[in-house]
Amino acid sequence: MFLENTTNPIKKRGWIEVICGSMFSGKTEELIRRMKRAQFAKQSVEIFKPEIDTRYDAEKVVSHDANEIHSTPVPSSSNIILLANNVDVVGIDEAQFFDDELVNVCNQLAASGVRVIVAGLDMDFKGKPFGPMPGIMACAEYVTKVHAICVKCGELAHHSHRMVAEEKLVHLGETDAYEPLCRSCFNLAKK
Repeated sequence: MFLENTTNPIKKRGWIEVICGSMFSGKTEELIRRMKRAQFAKQSVEIFKPEIDTRYDAEKVVSHDANEIHSTPVPSSSNIILLANNVDVVGIDEAQFFDDELVNVCNQLAASGVRVIVAGLDMDFKGKPFGPMPGIMACAEYVTKVHAICVKCGELAHHSHRMVAEEKLVHLGETDAYEPLCRSCFNLAKK
């Protein structure tokens, strides 16, 4: 793709933006905001989410505040490359649930001139780096870390504390299963 420039044609530049943080920190809300701004600017956009995320809607990306935008659910990250044709901006929600190939997918899209906006948890419920997120953050030009408020002490929270007895890494839930905690309160809760 080349932008119109009669003296020096330049390739359209793509990049990767990451929005990360704990549950209830506003990641999806920020993704929706950025995608709607791109639509308003008459850019071609496509939003993807993992098929397994059906908490609010099977086909829409929906924030905890009930803001929503149409998306395409996909079973794996390789489907994103197949479906992201002729778009200016690709949004990816709940990126932590995708396979590690998502890092390569994001890099391919950015190299082809696409603005890629990725939202996801940077840590799992044990406080460990989650899925492909660390790799995407390392490759990204822009990383925004958003914070929730700790429900125990009111400080900035960046941990998603799981309150139900479930050891599987992926457990879809909301306020019934998770609460945002700061580092100190998270460490106390783990004991």
